[in-house]
Amino acid sequence: MNNPRELLQILARQFGLLSKNCCQIGGQDISIIHSHILYEINRQSMPSMQLVADTLGVDITTFSRQIQSLVKRKLVKKTASPEDGRVYLLSLTTEGKFVAGSIDKMMTDYLDEVFSFMNEFERDTVLRSIQLLNRSMQKSKMCCTPMG
Repeated sequence: MNNPRELLQILARQFGLLSKNCCQIGGQDISIIHSHILYEINRQSMPSMQLVADTLGVDITTFSRQIQSLVKRKLVKKTASPEDGRVYLLSLTTEGKFVAGSIDKMMTDYLDEVFSFMNEFERDTVLRSIQLLNRSMQKSKMCCTPMG
């Protein structure tokens, strides 16, 4: 079983990437895209909408709709930049920070359990391999563009 596509398909399924929702937190269903958006806003300090959209490889129109949904759910705050009113900066609300923190804890616990079945060498090998794969994908001309 050394078919790269098959291995990545299985990995995506086991990671739950084909599911509509990643989890339910505080009575709210959180979609996978919302989980990624909350993670990026939390990781960066007051990022612009365009920066987060670019980081996630999502077109700004689609991203804008996702942000509106998160604003309505009171998870994200959108503020006009003091330097340029056409640019919107994103931050997490208190509830958004709670949701992002809960997802982070769930993912950390999940990965800790997954890696508990490996010895240190295997774990380090997997992590180095993922870093290598990420770097190679970033160099690819096909990376992060819709296929079809």
